Amino acid sequence: MTNYLDFEKPLAEIEGKAEELRAMARKSEGMDIEDEATALDRKAATMLQDLYKSLTPWRKCQVARHPDRPHAKDYIEALFAEYTPLAGDRNFADDHAVMGGLARFDDQPVMVIGHEKGNDTKSRIERNFGMARPEGYRKAVRLMDMAHRFGLPVVTLIDTPGAYPGKGAEERGQSEAIARSTEKCLTLGVPMVSVIIGEGGSGGAVAFATANRVAMLEHSVYSVISPEGCASILWKDSEKMREAAEALRLTAQDLHKLGVADRVIPEPLGGAHRDSTAAIQSVGEAIRAMLAEMSGQKPAKLIADRRRKYLDMGTRGLAA
Repeated sequence: MTNYLDFEKPLAEIEGKAEELRAMARKSEGMDIEDEATALDRKAATMLQDLYKSLTPWRKCQVARHPDRPHAKDYIEALFAEYTPLAGDRNFADDHAVMGGLARFDDQPVMVIGHEKGNDTKSRIERNFGMARPEGYRKAVRLMDMAHRFGLPVVTLIDTPGAYPGKGAEERGQSEAIARSTEKCLTLGVPMVSVIIGEGGSGGAVAFATANRVAMLEHSVYSVISPEGCASILWKDSEKMREAAEALRLTAQDLHKLGVADRVIPEPLGGAHRDSTAAIQSVGEAIRAMLAEMSGQKPAKLIADRRRKYLDMGTRGLAA
């Protein structure tokens, strides 16, 4: 069953009518409705193209949060072979909002780390909706340390509304854990590539995405704060989220202009959730290309280039 976003309601009606006609034909032998259903399919395809031709920043936020969008687990299972998960921070607990481990990408050993939101009620609660606690960031630091020691490229998949702001997380040093993870990204002597596959929220995303190369899916978002949070602070009204989304310049296209994102990965028409296989394949091609760009580079150059990237960030495209 397709989950439609609020701006897709007219599309839902048309696709629903086409499905109803086909259901009636299956129940009544001899009923020929294929011409009518095909006409509705064509109308739906045209409407889908029109809807996604020029999405507003707020609508892109909605697409980035779509519950059926492929998550880190889906990408890891499809793109990486011999994935061996590694768990726990060796201090407090294992954070299920962060998954990672050793794997092979195109037969090359790598370390892959990602935020995982879950895909049903039970798994979303278990994964804390992709909001990592301090132990999740400390687990990531441990895995990045291991990758550094063994000379393995690091691939991170970002999809989080932000780090978990709960009382327990703060008591266990949430801010310090995020800072340590960001620092570890900057000091890695191995290639590091990050892909924003959905939401990239605040420091919770930066802690995994301070990489040599950062790619964003076409309808993903990356921002210091959510539009709702920004609206609550600036306008004292969370309903101003549409205006906030415009002001934040959080889309992949805006961030590519600013130099925050190095490349924008095209999504299937209607978003990654409409054709997960094609979206995952496109991400795989982008990871392959980004790793190839750094092939054979010395650790000192990788570190220096990464630091320079972040010192220069945001200095271009500001007048656009």
